[in-house]
Amino acid sequence: MNYSFLDFLGLLGAVGLFLYGMKVMSEGLQKAAGDRLRNILSAMTRNRFTGMLTGFFITALIQSSSASTVMVVSFVNAGLMTLAQSMAVIMGANVGTTFTAWVIALFGFKVEISAFAIPLIGLAVPLLFAKKSRNKSIGEFLIGFAFLFMGLDMISRYVPDLQSNPEMFSFLQHYSSLGFGSVLIFLAVGLVVTMVIQSSAATFAITLIMCSKGWITFDLACAIILGSNVGTTVTPLLASMSGNVAAKRTAMGHLLFNVLGLVWTLIVFYPFVDLNVWITEAIGQGDPTALTSYVNHIEATQPALYDHLFDGSLPAGHDVSKTILKMQISVSFGLSIFHTVFNLINLSIMIWLTGLYVKIVEWLVPAKNKEDEEFQLKYISGGMLSASELNIAQAEKEIVVYAQRVDRMIKMAKELVHAKEGSEEFNKLFSRLEKYEEISDRMEIEIAHYLNRCAEGRLSNEGKLHIAGLLRIVSEIESIADGCYGVAKILLRKQSSKTPFNDEIYANIDLMFSYVSSAMANMLKLISNIENIYEADIIISYNKEREINNLRNQLRNGNVENINEKHYEYQAGIYYMDIISDLEKTGDYIINVVDTVKDQFRKLKV
Repeated sequence: MNYSFLDFLGLLGAVGLFLYGMKVMSEGLQKAAGDRLRNILSAMTRNRFTGMLTGFFITALIQSSSASTVMVVSFVNAGLMTLAQSMAVIMGANVGTTFTAWVIALFGFKVEISAFAIPLIGLAVPLLFAKKSRNKSIGEFLIGFAFLFMGLDMISRYVPDLQSNPEMFSFLQHYSSLGFGSVLIFLAVGLVVTMVIQSSAATFAITLIMCSKGWITFDLACAIILGSNVGTTVTPLLASMSGNVAAKRTAMGHLLFNVLGLVWTLIVFYPFVDLNVWITEAIGQGDPTALTSYVNHIEATQPALYDHLFDGSLPAGHDVSKTILKMQISVSFGLSIFHTVFNLINLSIMIWLTGLYVKIVEWLVPAKNKEDEEFQLKYISGGMLSASELNIAQAEKEIVVYAQRVDRMIKMAKELVHAKEGSEEFNKLFSRLEKYEEISDRMEIEIAHYLNRCAEGRLSNEGKLHIAGLLRIVSEIESIADGCYGVAKILLRKQSSKTPFNDEIYANIDLMFSYVSSAMANMLKLISNIENIYEADIIISYNKEREINNLRNQLRNGNVENINEKHYEYQAGIYYMDIISDLEKTGDYIINVVDTVKDQFRKLKV
């Protein structure tokens, strides 16, 4: 057989179609579920067992443990679940990924793929033009499902027949007869292949086809599957690199779970493989180890028949074809059972050690100094964009942190008003406010950039509205920070002109600060629970805004009288009114946030 470069590209294309099918399936499900998926995930991780079930079902649905684990890393990064809860979800996800193996085992060799894949696309395409967004998403899911199996069918066509290439066959034979060393080599092959193609399911599909055609023995196929369980941890590790410490610990926990499972399996590898062979035979699916020897026997005794067998010219009803088909089914079941039993035993052992897992990963990934993390984004990062709908929760959490930081600026501005002019305290407070304002600008840009990247993903209509509202909120919060820094710059000008304030001015400024701080506190309450807004809190915010406006008008009118009555100098009155006006504008920015919350997050509660 001449395996050309075009054939190799065909294999890459087939794997690509398989992976793209899983991607479209996953995105279609996420869009169809929308916020419901996010709420379900956060609600079903209250204890290790519900978390485990959540991981299992979500992974079974989206057909990728890597994707679901990246979601878990994102949720931990967003503070929606604890490290301990994430461990349970990850353990469940490892079992859920075997669902794909069973789908392939049950349908991959028994059903002609094109017999249902193309008609399924025909049924799904009209849904893409439906008016309802949910129907479009269901159409995408069905098309992804069809692509997945079309890719699987094409992989079987384009995987090279290694035994037809003597040089390559002798190379593989050399490494497949080293006993336990061969197990380690093929384990590494499974790990590397999965790292490269970013999918243990795709590795399983390739391994299943190679083993079913007799190119490698069943135990070496099991070693590849074992390696793929570790290789699939690369995606979450990459996703966590730019996340916070909790996200890095979650990804490390995923790696640790699979590595520890790998260790105990290698210790009892051959007995464990024999156990899975026995289970396969016990359920009536035959001996999965018999295929390789049967194909090799045909090659040695009937080379002409062997050539016809693998060039596709042997009639489908031939006795040898029937026998090999039966053995292929046995192998597919054997590998699925191995994959499932390994993860079930691993889960049964590790689920009770969740607390120990947390301690180990906390030791492996120690927290940085608080000073180092003080000015980093806490919940969002550029590496966390696997599921746009789910990333909205991260942005909401980060915006709350942003608003809390700006709230501290209000308190600092008030302290600066009372700091002695020219003193070290004044200079330190001014420098700190200036630094906070710079950080505020950077946070606005980074959060807005993150939200824009989310908007480029596949979103439900509700998700798009959420992002538009969040972008406006971010802009208004940055304006609040500018207002605080504006007070500092007014005080700097006042210091340069050496204009004094009297007690009456200080008292009035403090009163305005208290009104603004109270409005800010109520705004923080609203955005901290933005999915459950109470109408009473909205009304309180509007009342506080009216109080700020009324106080501004009252102080402005009083300022003219005070200057005329020589309570303080005209220049002092100018700076005094500039500060009051600046604070009143800050109140306007706060109420703009409240308006956005009311208009675009409409789930008001009485």
